[in-house]
Amino acid sequence: MTFENYMLPCLNKTLFGFDCMGCGFQRALLAVFQGQFIKALWLYPAIFPLLLLATTVVLSKFYKFKFHQKTINLLSLISIGTIITNYLIKLTLL
Repeated sequence: MTFENYMLPCLNKTLFGFDCMGCGFQRALLAVFQGQFIKALWLYPAIFPLLLLATTVVLSKFYKFKFHQKTINLLSLISIGTIITNYLIKLTLL
């Protein structure tokens, strides 16, 4: 059984013919779960900052550590910057 058959199609790509800023996230997440970290990085470079951000947000709900809000803010900026940079590179190269 392959999980790729159950992935959601990109509505933006289906309707307009070009990738959105989230294209590749599902495949990259699947690659991370399969232990293919380099492949995940190539599919969607923002996967690791986003996973780190999600983990930090969840942990900060249970354990308030020093500078948790600043850490979340920094990881958010890194994630957004990585997403936008990756998208602009995709647009210019394709």
